[in-house]
Amino acid sequence: MMKGNKDTVAVIGAGPAGCTLACLLAMRGIQVVVFDDDKRPDLLVGESLVPSVIPVLRALGIEERVKAFSVRKPGASFFHGSGTRVDLKFQKRGKKNPGYAYNVPRPQFDDLLRERAGELGVKFVDARAKVQRSNNPRREIELCDKSLALAGLSPCAHPSMLVDASGRSRLFARTLELDVDRGGRNDVSYFAHYENFVHDEVDPGQIIISVLDHGWSWRIPLKGKLSVGIVIDKDAAKDLGRNLGERLDNAIKREPLLREKGKDAKRVSEVMTYSKYQRITKRGCGEGWVMLGDAFGFVDPMLSPGLFMALESAYLLDKWVFSQGVSGSRIKSVEKYCAELLSWHQAWQELIDYFYDGRILRMHEAGKLLSKDKGLLNPARLMERHLTRVIQSMASGVATRSAYNRRLLKESSKYLIWDVPEAQFYAVK
Repeated sequence: MMKGNKDTVAVIGAGPAGCTLACLLAMRGIQVVVFDDDKRPDLLVGESLVPSVIPVLRALGIEERVKAFSVRKPGASFFHGSGTRVDLKFQKRGKKNPGYAYNVPRPQFDDLLRERAGELGVKFVDARAKVQRSNNPRREIELCDKSLALAGLSPCAHPSMLVDASGRSRLFARTLELDVDRGGRNDVSYFAHYENFVHDEVDPGQIIISVLDHGWSWRIPLKGKLSVGIVIDKDAAKDLGRNLGERLDNAIKREPLLREKGKDAKRVSEVMTYSKYQRITKRGCGEGWVMLGDAFGFVDPMLSPGLFMALESAYLLDKWVFSQGVSGSRIKSVEKYCAELLSWHQAWQELIDYFYDGRILRMHEAGKLLSKDKGLLNPARLMERHLTRVIQSMASGVATRSAYNRRLLKESSKYLIWDVPEAQFYAVK
């Protein structure tokens, strides 16, 4: 029996968000129990990290262990069928934000976070948690008696806080019938791992995002293989084939930017699919409960913000809610956490929209024209280099929410562009 439910935080879900929070709480000496049904597919979206994840890995003491099974990622490149190409290299910004990230095999990464939580004394319950609406006016939702018993918790009291880290299952939202805000796209992705898929156009470890005739694709280098995925409108995907394998294979064969690169490739994993992007809960907390990671919201796989947001949400929840312990009502603290997490989602979505609607590639082409004069003091050249650094810092997660950066992108996309095609020419269709 644990020492007292009122001193316990129950986390439902042992993915990256749940295990990161569990580690942070354990490091504070807070008693935490994590429910884990251990039902995870071999392939998951989110194999590419951004540099702002590294400080969290260091805080957990696992960066070197992540490095051992991962590929160092120096940046991202964006290709367009017209020949336009943008190479973004991450830049080191102080001691906390290195100029690199990692591409990670998700099973090993997720298992490492769970292992680290166990090392810190976190208790795991190998079962799916069951929750129900509560009759207690001080809480909306609670663990059912069976789940309490499995965790060794008293049925006479409930944990001080329930954290929904159930990911796309969105356990609390479904139980409480909460709605979500949905983005404007209707995309679905198909992805798998390949050997002999050409990826020599960029520096080792660099990921490639290609704007295709229909949708877009990613190529993420992992050790000994390449993760290849396509993202396409759900209705258009039906014309690619009857099953997942046909759809991914046909998409690669039909797209000029992928066809030659993948003609000798061998698929070495099953094909997985992922849909329902751009979903953010309209209410992520209440008295005694809060949502975390994908359960709160998921922006889009473009620019790879998913794992960063999972780990960042755990960091923010720890900072806002648990830094002062677990006693008393924390509704104001969880509301502040939700507000900051929502601002992160909004900033990422805003930046991702610049890539989807073609404005980033258009600004890049305009900048190339403006900076043809190679003089070091050419104002246009200086501006182009500054704007590139701004985009790099935003895509790295370091300055995604910077008011200056966001305003600069907005104004530049309006007033510093001429003699190049309209943004729609570069947009993801």
